[in-house]
Amino acid sequence: MKEAIDTSPSRRQVLRLAAIGVACAVAAKAPSAAEPLRGGANDSYVPADGVSTFESVWQTVRDHFYDPRHSGLYWPAVRERYLPEVQRATSQDSLARIINTMLSELRASHTRFYTPDEPEYYQLADIFSGVLRRRGLQGAFPDGRISYPGIGIISRLETSGRNTITAVIDGTPAQQAGLRAGDEIVAADGTAFEPVGSFRGKVGESVVLEVQRGATVMQIPVRPVDLEPTKMFLRGLESSARIIESNGQRIGYVHVWCYAGYVYQRTLERLLSQGELKDADALIWDLRDGWGGAQPEYLDLFNGRAPTMQVTDRSGTSEIVNVKWRKPVAMLINGGTRSGKEVLAYGFKKYRLGELIGTRTEGAVLAATAFLIGGGLLLLAVEDVLVDGERLEGVGVTPTIEIPAGATSAGAEDPQLSRAVAVLSGT
Repeated sequence: MKEAIDTSPSRRQVLRLAAIGVACAVAAKAPSAAEPLRGGANDSYVPADGVSTFESVWQTVRDHFYDPRHSGLYWPAVRERYLPEVQRATSQDSLARIINTMLSELRASHTRFYTPDEPEYYQLADIFSGVLRRRGLQGAFPDGRISYPGIGIISRLETSGRNTITAVIDGTPAQQAGLRAGDEIVAADGTAFEPVGSFRGKVGESVVLEVQRGATVMQIPVRPVDLEPTKMFLRGLESSARIIESNGQRIGYVHVWCYAGYVYQRTLERLLSQGELKDADALIWDLRDGWGGAQPEYLDLFNGRAPTMQVTDRSGTSEIVNVKWRKPVAMLINGGTRSGKEVLAYGFKKYRLGELIGTRTEGAVLAATAFLIGGGLLLLAVEDVLVDGERLEGVGVTPTIEIPAGATSAGAEDPQLSRAVAVLSGT
């Protein structure tokens, strides 16, 4: 069996990021020269390499999974059941499916094996690039730049083989092309759609998507770009900020797509104190979909009893310190609200900061860490988490006003957003 390098993060690292988001990433092994780099297709796949990858994943789970009983499973027996399937695997995709089927038996959040054919592989690598650069990231991204060709959607693969868009990130080619949540992408340039593969080698070019929207099938051209995840999520946050006029009220709206880094909170504070939302009468704080990573203290933004400061340097540049929002606020949540965002939703509801509108959150609140193994990225739950003494894992947070999702993730046709506007504007 191939030995996985023991690179367990400290408890502080795990709890600081992972327990309230998706954890501190570390590398179990640096990819070899034979492994795919920059998300290239794994044309040189050899089954023996798949066995090595499987063995490393299995051992990493054995050594680091948060539950030493492995959720009641006899973990050596699990290996023996899946190993014959791994030996018959003929592609990286089939290997990943086998590994993820094995991991699903643990019934734990933040526990999945991602490949370079998935946007999440790059997003997680970018979220944890600070740690990974010291532990083998250069083997996968030789120039140090983490990016992938894409259009800025969050999607899920249906049993039919089609990809259904669950969210469209603001300020991306997908939004500019008019794609919507609920759209099913049937094909790209006449071939089966792949979230990354369909755009490889086509950055800056037009790619025609065959999209089914309800009973209508349409051809929608998009122009993929080279997406750097953190920049994409930050641009999405800034691009989402707007004022909605309703019943004589100016309702501010902002969507935080990812909270894995204080830069997102700082950007939100700037929008509220000096940016487009500073003159709003109320705020809609959208935490639906995307990644977690939020810190519980982010709720201090709505603690009206603490003072703020304005500091000005000698050039006359001013900045608000310890920004506070003392006006009405509502939070939007759904089944894609996960981990650190769920902690915020829990506190927002418990301490009655405003209405929680939408549907129950995912219930994915374990502490996790990440390992680079065999050309893929393993996200693994390594600690249990209680929030104010309660375990949210597998439970989630229920809204105070339950509103099912509509066909789109944001905009006038979004029933959850419409309800939030109505609540805050008194209509």
